Amino acid sequence: MLSDVAAVLADPSRATMCLALIDGRAWTVGELARAAGIAPSTASEHVAVLTAAGFVRTLKEGRHRYVRLEGPDIAELIEKMSQYAGPEPPKTLRASVRARRLAAARTCYDHLAGRLGVAIRDGMLATGLLDDADGLHITRDGRAVLAGLGVELHRSRRPVVKDCLDWTERREHLSGAMPSALLDRALTAGWLVRDPSRAIRVADSFAPVLDRLGVDETRARRIVAPGAESASG
Repeated sequence: MLSDVAAVLADPSRATMCLALIDGRAWTVGELARAAGIAPSTASEHVAVLTAAGFVRTLKEGRHRYVRLEGPDIAELIEKMSQYAGPEPPKTLRASVRARRLAAARTCYDHLAGRLGVAIRDGMLATGLLDDADGLHITRDGRAVLAGLGVELHRSRRPVVKDCLDWTERREHLSGAMPSALLDRALTAGWLVRDPSRAIRVADSFAPVLDRLGVDETRARRIVAPGAESASG
């Protein structure tokens, strides 16, 4: 029931933990406790609630127990609910800087979000790498460009590409197998670097990639901005 789903995220600590997990990585209970500012024992209780609701699953690796979101559908649900909740006004300088970084570039589970994610979608549509005339899909030119960038598209049960509403931009970014493969390639190549939070640091070396994906130079410059604490590379 809708009320059951809402109840899961009604607790501020559980909501904070879910927002941390939306970066797609596996977190320990201790890490989630620190992110939410609660005791590890309390975090374990919240993980049990999230597990029972089907929001997360736990993985055992040696002596550690890791927690991750159940899948991209849960991540998109949290992202959409965040949009309706609206951003929380930052109360400190550090929180303000973090909010700006998240709005500029972040992960939404296993794909890019924020201004960066929206810009890539816009660029690929504008240059014919994507077509939405009969359902969003990658064109032949788009597949050629992605192959040239070393982005490998494997067969998957997931949609190759689909829209995902961005909660800070209030517009769509791309999700699906292709955006996931693009993020993997960018992280492996060092074009993008994860912050401890969901924020993504954009290296100068990603600018030519943005150009090939159809993002115009002015918009790319705002994303790969000198002095904006981008990664070197």
